[in-house]
Amino acid sequence: MIDIRQEVTAVIEATVLVVAALFPIVNPLGSAAIFVNLVGEVASTTQRLLAQKIAVYSFFLLICSLLWGVDVLAFFGISIYAVQIGGGLVVAATGWSLLNQDAGRAKSASPAEDDILENAFYPFTLPITVGPGSISVAITLGAHLPSELHESHLLSPRVLIAAIGGITLICLIIYVCYLYARKAERLLGRSGTSMVMRLSSFILLCIGVQIISTGIKAYLQTVGKI
Repeated sequence: MIDIRQEVTAVIEATVLVVAALFPIVNPLGSAAIFVNLVGEVASTTQRLLAQKIAVYSFFLLICSLLWGVDVLAFFGISIYAVQIGGGLVVAATGWSLLNQDAGRAKSASPAEDDILENAFYPFTLPITVGPGSISVAITLGAHLPSELHESHLLSPRVLIAAIGGITLICLIIYVCYLYARKAERLLGRSGTSMVMRLSSFILLCIGVQIISTGIKAYLQTVGKI
């Protein structure tokens, strides 16, 4: 006889696992500081629409990476360490650029609102919000969740509920952080915002370097086995 309470508890624990694994690497709070600096002054309706687009794109990126990431990489003959090294370079370059960007110049050079919405996927979603680190973690979760829930495949109902539930929570947090990023900026003031922006850019740079080093380490391990 199936213990429904035990089944529900297992799914909740797996959902929390997804959130706990993705939240630090997605870092919605730090990404929001970078987001608001790049966007500049826009209408509240535009910022809301942009936040919605980024949250939706992030959801599909993460859920596709979790469910089919390994198969897609295998189809194209791409190894996970290649994704880590290439994506890490993009993340590190973005962090370095933002770290050395003049805040005042960035604000005055804000792109048109139509252009901002067109850039919702790149670079606002990928790689600023969901980068190669997040994708790698999602792929790893896809390999781990079935065993966590004692299922044989990813498309079992319990695995799907945990995956969709956890990623939905992450994307809701992203949406809220991006939606209220401008208000948080006003609350922090110019100096506080600049400090958060520089710190977030430095963390983004470090994340990129860490992803690159992880990819290189994985590559060297495969070379050593040859």
